[in-house]
Amino acid sequence: MKTFLLAAGFAAASTAAFAEAEKYTLDPSHSQIVFSYNHLGFSTTYGMFSGFGGEIMFDQDNPAASSVSVSMPVTSMITGWEARLGHFMSPDFFDANADEMVSFVSTGIEVTGDNTALITGDLTLNDVTKSVVLDAKLNQAMVHPMAGVPFAGFDATTELKRTDFDLGQFAPFVSDEVQVMISIEAQKAE
Repeated sequence: MKTFLLAAGFAAASTAAFAEAEKYTLDPSHSQIVFSYNHLGFSTTYGMFSGFGGEIMFDQDNPAASSVSVSMPVTSMITGWEARLGHFMSPDFFDANADEMVSFVSTGIEVTGDNTALITGDLTLNDVTKSVVLDAKLNQAMVHPMAGVPFAGFDATTELKRTDFDLGQFAPFVSDEVQVMISIEAQKAE
């Protein structure tokens, strides 16, 4: 789910003026991962991760050498309903403790357009690691009008299967497929 997406935006930013790889760190106050799934055909249910950290390294001369890494505690999930969150953290799903992390580490970038790219990476969720592809878009890269330092913003999407991560309880009645939408801001590191 992570993020996920960041390096692709940099890789696709052909107008950005970077001479070599530069480090950007996620702005946790403006970075979210929203996920949704079909609940028994009656509704679409949403959840979210926010306030997570990560970094992007971008190489203008060799965008395929760029990278992204993101991680967050699974217990930082937000569902909007305490009982549902408790169920997600139970043995039916994550059986999570405060130390369990969700992480994404990129393994490859394919630039697909002026502001788009596919980021392949290893997603670790529920102690299972699988390769996923994020369809990423650079929204903009410029000096932040309030912070006065370079920022970049990205959106990305992907679809995950719960059963791939040993989280398939109640599938297929509760959909196995989970839609993931990512939107982040990253600040150039000092």
